[in-house]
Amino acid sequence: MSFKRHIPNIVTLLNLFSGCIALIFAVHGNFIVAAFFVFLGIFFDFFDGLLARKLNVQSPLGIQLDSLADLVTSGVVPGVIMFKLISLTIDSPDYASYSDSWNSVFHWQGFKMSVLPLIGLLIPLASAYRLAKFNLDEDQQTYFKGLPVPANTLLILSLPLILEYQNNDIINSIIINKWFLIVLTLISCYLLNSNIKLFALKFKDWSFKNNAMRYIFLIISLVMLVVLHFAAIPVIIILYIILSLIDKKNIN
Repeated sequence: MSFKRHIPNIVTLLNLFSGCIALIFAVHGNFIVAAFFVFLGIFFDFFDGLLARKLNVQSPLGIQLDSLADLVTSGVVPGVIMFKLISLTIDSPDYASYSDSWNSVFHWQGFKMSVLPLIGLLIPLASAYRLAKFNLDEDQQTYFKGLPVPANTLLILSLPLILEYQNNDIINSIIINKWFLIVLTLISCYLLNSNIKLFALKFKDWSFKNNAMRYIFLIISLVMLVVLHFAAIPVIIILYIILSLIDKKNIN
């Protein structure tokens, strides 16, 4: 058996390995290191499919393995991070805390857990559903139907990075508001499984005419990243959706 057919799957497993490491750090509240390993996993996720196409070794196994790896790296990890962020915004400082309010009803054998932060775990559920639908949808070759899971992950992971590095009191006060986080969670779950058609960053050729919207998006995104740093990520996601809606006639 040729070794080259295993190369894309090895890269996919590196994505999964990165996601597992990120999950460990996320559970312990180290969001910055967790974000680094998620970014590393997304990097591997980009190249496994590219390698499979270049080596002409695409397979049903690789497709399924890719989704399983993405579910951890781009599904479970952002869900845990959202869980932890919501935990930090309520009266109880963490998930292992308790109060008499309605959002803290679990309390047994010395273990106490707030319920409200569990809303963050809707992200892995929505991501799993999105990935399963993607594997069965043969239409999503040149465009995406709903927000791609890695894009949603970048949106969620941008929050702790903004808190850590932007040092903006107004932005920080918005992010650490529990209702903002809950609404954002629900919106992200909807976007993951919506029927909104979004263009894919796949270039059939390098001409500006055939890829005008892609080039415009990439240029604006780079400028915003330079100017706004991590705070640019949510804006870029919104821009991505708006440009896709404008260019809807060219998405097929």
